[in-house]
Amino acid sequence: MNHSKAVLHDDIRVTFDSNAKRKIDVVVAESYPIMLAGIEHLLAAHSDLHVVARCVDGEQALCAMREHQPDVLVADLHLRGKDGSAVLREISHDRLRTRVVLLADRIFEDEMLELIRLGAKGVILKGMSGHQLVRCIRKVHAGETWLEKQTIGRAVEHLLRREAGAKEVAMLLTPRELEVLRAVASGMRNKMISAQLHITEGTVKTHLHNVYEKLDVDGRLELILCARGRGWV
Repeated sequence: MNHSKAVLHDDIRVTFDSNAKRKIDVVVAESYPIMLAGIEHLLAAHSDLHVVARCVDGEQALCAMREHQPDVLVADLHLRGKDGSAVLREISHDRLRTRVVLLADRIFEDEMLELIRLGAKGVILKGMSGHQLVRCIRKVHAGETWLEKQTIGRAVEHLLRREAGAKEVAMLLTPRELEVLRAVASGMRNKMISAQLHITEGTVKTHLHNVYEKLDVDGRLELILCARGRGWV
């Protein structure tokens, strides 16, 4: 059934088709010109996608979003100038409505969790097909989330393990002992820990001795391995 209708305005007959779908406006940001042209060419082959701007760095991408107010930004995670994380922070600060899809060569669990926290709606690996990118854009525009499944699975597992580890270590160590443990795990020596926590080196050694005994470990290296293995740091 044809739902088109015509209205007469200033002696000009204009036809509106209620079945027509509005195009998805997209800004593409990629630091490498060949990749940028390739993505634009890919999206141009689909009638529902409209590239309104192409950018080679984060600053250009932000300017394009403020000017065009696109539905979706497709950007390299490691853009020149301002990377994907910085762009997400600016979008949140400016309260822009644009949904963001980030492209990555590879991504680690902590990176994925941070991008989700910052508001990324799509994360897709560059090794995926062009068809997958198009599907990702459409789903993100429709309000869904598209994340690289293997990495998000590992990220969630890592997060749960870390949360469980935080509860476990809180039952074993005092807050000050936990601070010393985390400082040791970050590679700090006793003198640096003393200065950071505003306690004497002797007090640091006392806390470390207590930590060693409570966790049944022998020395800094074993302590670090134990803490990381249990997801405490």
